[in-house]
Amino acid sequence: MENKRPENMVRITTPELAQAFIDEQITELRSQIGNKKVLLALSGGVDSSVVAALLIRAVGQQLVCVHVNHGLLRKGEPEQVIRVFRDQMNANLIYVDAVDRFLDKLAGVSDPEQKRKIIGAEFIRVFEEEARKLEGIEFLGQGTIYPDILESVGVKAHHNVGGLPEDLRFELVEPVKLLYKDEVRMVGKQLGLPDNMVYRQPFPGPGLGVRCVGAITRDRLEALRESDAIVREEIEKLPETPWQYFCAIPDFQSTGIRYVDGQGQRYMGWAVVVRAVNTVDAVTATVPEIPFKTLCTIRDRIIQSVPGVNRVLWDVSEKPVATIEWE
Repeated sequence: MENKRPENMVRITTPELAQAFIDEQITELRSQIGNKKVLLALSGGVDSSVVAALLIRAVGQQLVCVHVNHGLLRKGEPEQVIRVFRDQMNANLIYVDAVDRFLDKLAGVSDPEQKRKIIGAEFIRVFEEEARKLEGIEFLGQGTIYPDILESVGVKAHHNVGGLPEDLRFELVEPVKLLYKDEVRMVGKQLGLPDNMVYRQPFPGPGLGVRCVGAITRDRLEALRESDAIVREEIEKLPETPWQYFCAIPDFQSTGIRYVDGQGQRYMGWAVVVRAVNTVDAVTATVPEIPFKTLCTIRDRIIQSVPGVNRVLWDVSEKPVATIEWE
């Protein structure tokens, strides 16, 4: 199949059309793969998750999924990947705990682009190491979708393991490469993936690494992870949710005050910045109104339960001039 969506291709807008696509892909995948093995880097994002679910339907244990936990995922995401794919779908899943490896490499690195390069390069090395342990792999599954092809004539860096050496260059399997994101979500829903995976918010390839602004420290990263979980939980209670909502934690501290035995004590703590945006094309972004009551609930929960945080800020900057992410 060429990397061009046919003009007469029907958009997937109903469960019936999604099921027809699934049935067609299962047939094509079985024909392409035969009795060979497929390797897939499973991030837990919607694209790679849908590809994994399709391949499990098509070839079962011939698929080997590798989930690399680099320590920069959101709260509960590695556990969800294991629960959904290994426990519920009986996937042949390899879980790699590489948290220390990544965070040690990132220690003291404050430049955003350098952080991105370290995370990307280390991911490729970890994936390569796992691939070399396996025998009989002839295909590489990837979560390429149509906008990736249109925008970059290729695939996304955090799904593409294109940095692998020549002896590990496998034939590609890209079952959703002609679909738009909304179609991928509909297919995922039809495949039975959980809503919080199917409708997962856009998440940068380096994960929380670019939301923990400046040089990453483990305590500040954990404060960010816990705060982010609270922000998402509270905003998801609203009747209408923004396109994207998360938080960042800048690399500075400010004075706070706490009371011990009735006595006020000054101390230094971090600020958490709450960010929510609406956008159509990610080129421009507006800031939606969030009820002040919700912001106060977020503030109280974070300050009361997240160690080291003494301020919660609300980022009302639009794009342009501000970017959606902080780094």
